[in-house]
Parts: sequence; structure tokens; C-alpha cells
Amino acid sequence: MEARSGPDSERNLTRAGFLLGFAFAGFFDGILLHQVLQWHHLLSLVDAEAVRDIRVQILADGLFHILMYAIAAVGLWLLWRGRRGFQNPGLDTRVLAACLLGFSAWQFVDVVFFHWILQIHRIRVGVPNPLSYDLGWLAVFGVPTLALGLWLRGRAGSGPGAPTSTRRGPAIAACMAGFIMISGLVAALPPPGTSSALVLFRPGVGAAAAFAAVAEADGRVVWSDASGEFLAVDLGPNGRGWSLYGRGALLVSTATPIAGCLAWSRI
Repeated sequence: MEARSGPDSERNLTRAGFLLGFAFAGFFDGILLHQVLQWHHLLSLVDAEAVRDIRVQILADGLFHILMYAIAAVGLWLLWRGRRGFQNPGLDTRVLAACLLGFSAWQFVDVVFFHWILQIHRIRVGVPNPLSYDLGWLAVFGVPTLALGLWLRGRAGSGPGAPTSTRRGPAIAACMAGFIMISGLVAALPPPGTSSALVLFRPGVGAAAAFAAVAEADGRVVWSDASGEFLAVDLGPNGRGWSLYGRGALLVSTATPIAGCLAWSRI
């Protein structure tokens, strides 16, 4: 079928750029994090006996790459269908912008959906605070490509034939930023069933008062620093972590979203 150079051709090219960027990001993630650095596999945190077999983990990684191949194949087909659209001024820049936005979209989909909602893996598994790696990955690979893609799309939008939807870029970026912030707070909450907590008391409370506060909250001290004001405690199923704030605690890792990331630390 003959390729066209009208609006349909332009849409095919921008969609192709987005899909190719999305697939390239998936390949980048899988090759670097699954195979080279070996920080995680696709199903690293799935709590099922059958999935713990390394052969199953590698199979899941392979199926993930097959999905990325399929997405890339659709992108290449759309690229071929709309190839004559490159005759239009500025379209090459819009395709590059779409590719960067696709690359960025995968980073946010991966971290928010697979890491924080489904919790089937993290950027780096087995570290005391995996949330810091997730946020660092977005800061290095997600946010810059999103910003560059929006900037290129806005720049190309001043040319002839540019879609009017380019003006919605800042609003979309703001919505994504808000969604990521909310998801990050949710991800900072302690893992389900966590009974251990790190508790930091304000200076001057003293070891005796700190230990008494833990006992009153139905907790048990399992570790203490030299001052006795920074404790690792086991609150058990009936522990009242919130009550420690009334006894001089500044942070309780299972009681607030801000301190919740501390609950991922191992005692």
C-alpha cells in the first residue's frame, strides 16, 4: 500500500516514534538491569515458590523482551507507513520528541506500576532502601527525557502542520509529576505485615524514658545505640507506634509516610 504524506502519515510517524522509544527503553532496562548489572529480574519480588527458580526468572525476562520486540515491530510498521511524511517541515523533530517521550513513559510506567503498585521488582533488589534507587532512576532517565521531549515537541510545534495538542504538554507533565509524587508517598509506606520499626527520640529523653515508652507501646527493644535514644524495636501485632510520638519520639518508621521508607531497612 502506498505511503501517504497527509495528517494520517504524520500521526503514524509520531506514534511510531513513541512506540520505538518505549520499546528501546524496555530493552535498555532489561539488558542493563537484568543482565549486565543483575540488580533484578522481572519477577524478583513475586512471592511464589515456582517463580523463585532462576530459570523461571530468566524465562520471564525473555518473554518481556519478546513483548518489547512486538512493540518495536509495530513502531517500525507505522514508521514505514508514514515515511513520506518526513517531507513535511519539522516532522522529523516531532518524531524525535515522540521517541524521547516514549522512552520517558516506560520509565514512569515501570517504576510506578511494576515497582510501586504491583511490587514485582524494584530497580535494585536486596538493598536497605530500594525507594532511593527508584527515585534516582527516574531522576536520571525519566525526568530529563520527559523534559527534552516536551521541549523538542514545543519547538517543532511552531512549524507548519504542527498539531494543536502540543500546547497540552505542560499540563500533561504537571499531572504526571503529581501522580508520581502521590505514588512515591504510597511506596514509602512500610511493607505489609512489618512489625519492626526504627524509632528516633528527641535529644535529652534518655535511655530509661525511651525504653519505658517502647514498653508502654507494647513493643520490645531489639537494638539501641549508645545514647539509648535511637532504637530498633519489635512492635508486634498489637504495638502502638503512634503512641511513641507522645513520649518524645521524632520519627517512627512504621507510623508516617515520610519515615516509612526507613521500615525497609533491615534490623
